[in-house]
Amino acid sequence: MTRVLVAEDQSAVRAGLVLILNSAPDIEVVGEATDGERAVALARELRPDLVLMDVQMPRLDGVSATRTVVAEGLADVLVLTTFDLDAYVFGALRAGAAGFLLKNTEAKDLIEAVRTVARGEGLIAPAVTRRLIAEFAAAGPRAEPAVAPAELDELTRREREVLSCLGEGLSNAEVAARLDMAEATVKTHVSRLLGKLGLRSRVQAAVLAQELGL
Repeated sequence: MTRVLVAEDQSAVRAGLVLILNSAPDIEVVGEATDGERAVALARELRPDLVLMDVQMPRLDGVSATRTVVAEGLADVLVLTTFDLDAYVFGALRAGAAGFLLKNTEAKDLIEAVRTVARGEGLIAPAVTRRLIAEFAAAGPRAEPAVAPAELDELTRREREVLSCLGEGLSNAEVAARLDMAEATVKTHVSRLLGKLGLRSRVQAAVLAQELGL
């Protein structure tokens, strides 16, 4: 069972999200938050598997709330936005969000997205995410790559190959097919390279790969 906290300030939208998620037999909404501060407090209290986080909320915005939730290791965060390339999304991904969804996402896609993140697959809707990564690398808030060259040197050749694939927005299954390895092995490589590079999510790894031109 995947335990989800829904953070959304619009009551009608929040009620709809809760209704959709609770309709899935393997998903349980364990809490609801109307602002970012409440989202962080409930994440600390309830320790859900995932927080469905609106990026624009009162008191504490979704980006800041995401940064705290991820930094404290409270849960994975799936951000919600009205626009597919909203500037808030860039900040949320830098903060460590596992992925993003549009608020008008179909019910079945919302449920599958939650399941995807729960499996550790941070890249949702690969075609959209690839465009996001490209736009993020080209036009998002610029900063020096968060990883020093020495840290990159710690990666094995295989881990570098996997990182490059993440930069293209490939799923674990697609990486496995390209590199001719088992999907479970890909997951292991992703976990190890995230640890070595001090990254919080595979989306951050994908953005890093784009920034480094891998």
